Amino acid sequence: MTTTYSFSSRLYIDGRHTDGTADARIVVRNPATEEILAEVPDSSLTDVRRAVEAARRAFDEGPWPRMRPAERGAVLLRLAEELERRLPELVAVNMAEAGSVRALAETLQTRVPIAHLRDMAERVIPAFAWERPMDPTIAPGIGISQGVLRREAFGVCALISAYNFPFFLSMMKVIPALAAGCTVVLKAAPQTPLDSLLLGDFADAAGLPPGVLNIVTGDVEAGRELTTHPMVDLVSFTGSDTVGRVVYAQAAASMKKVVLELGGKSASIVRADGDLGGAVRSALAGMTTHAGQGCSLLTRTLVHESVHDELVDRLSAALAGVRVGDPADPATTMGPLISAAQRDKVEKLIQVGEEEGARIVCGGRRPAGLDKGYFLEPTLLAAVDNAMTVARTEFFGPVGVVIPFRTDEEAVHIANDSPYGLGGAVWSADTPAAYDMATRLRTGGVTINGGSAGVNPRAAFGGYKQSGLGREWGEFGLDEYLQTKTVSWAAR
Repeated sequence: MTTTYSFSSRLYIDGRHTDGTADARIVVRNPATEEILAEVPDSSLTDVRRAVEAARRAFDEGPWPRMRPAERGAVLLRLAEELERRLPELVAVNMAEAGSVRALAETLQTRVPIAHLRDMAERVIPAFAWERPMDPTIAPGIGISQGVLRREAFGVCALISAYNFPFFLSMMKVIPALAAGCTVVLKAAPQTPLDSLLLGDFADAAGLPPGVLNIVTGDVEAGRELTTHPMVDLVSFTGSDTVGRVVYAQAAASMKKVVLELGGKSASIVRADGDLGGAVRSALAGMTTHAGQGCSLLTRTLVHESVHDELVDRLSAALAGVRVGDPADPATTMGPLISAAQRDKVEKLIQVGEEEGARIVCGGRRPAGLDKGYFLEPTLLAAVDNAMTVARTEFFGPVGVVIPFRTDEEAVHIANDSPYGLGGAVWSADTPAAYDMATRLRTGGVTINGGSAGVNPRAAFGGYKQSGLGREWGEFGLDEYLQTKTVSWAAR
């Protein structure tokens, strides 16, 4: 199926599209065909510094931070309208550069972040406590102390996005930062910059003042410049925990605030009385959604030993029905990995699993007949112990592991015995017991029996332990981009 689309291939700095100052280019490939989609500027350090300086100037001298929240909300609504108007282009670009299947590209990758944008403008901004009075307090010998608590924009924000959900993840940072009155330098992921670069077009159409939103590209050097630049006040990063620790350390030298959304190895606990059909569908989604390239996907299935073999058999049968191929084909249910390097990494981890004693139930190979593209069969590993590498390492690929347990206490222990703590699930006919288990899981989110806040903007998204710092979405995300100021006076 052929879809026409357009995209920007230029940086966006201080309200203008630019080719930048470097001769170097980033080659963007379609991961399903390996064909070159575009070549975009690879930002030089001069380009990144210009973007930071523009954001600093827009924050210190421009109107954006001084607008009333409702005025900023009106601009964000115009931005939402522009995004909705050009939604087909966003969908097409996402399928082409990220390898999303059509169903995912039309929902989580594009429509969902636009819904979050509208929610911020229509619900969160009007109801948020931007300023509230403090109760008067009698200070003996001084008088009556009173005042207000103000929430004010944090400042210049460096937002560093990831390749797997490029538009969604960028918007989950841009939305609250702009709503708070901050100014932004967004660095697109080098593998998937086209979604993010498109935002420059929408910023113009929505009427954002120059310098409020700046968009650059680049990899390690550009990221280091943003995390260490003295004019940047806050860094928000989505990516691996390995890089997240580097970002945290680099920002620490100048005491920047840091928000980190990092990796996961989320566990789904299936008790003996759990709905096996629902648990299998959930595990299938955890392995195949965007070819497993999602930090909060449920990739460890912990199942009571009495139903272990049945769950493995059912899941294996379900995986046999997964159709791997062209993401633009509506019949495709799983697309490619983002690159040859990522596929190689996943294949090596599968090999390590076998060497450590895990058994490949199904998958583990490159699909027959797909000679182009970075495809890999969805792979299920059984006979897994939680101490194995495959149970502790984030694959970021279409691989799931199944681990048996005997008691609820053992299940909770296994689930928590992980460096990560992003997502989780419990399946049981005994809802109070499931809820009790959910409260004991050291993770940022837990679903019970498939019920989920999903990507509800009223939910808080983020993790415990090495899954990150801070929260995203809705009022929780907005709060990360605000400072609290106390203004007080004495009534004599």
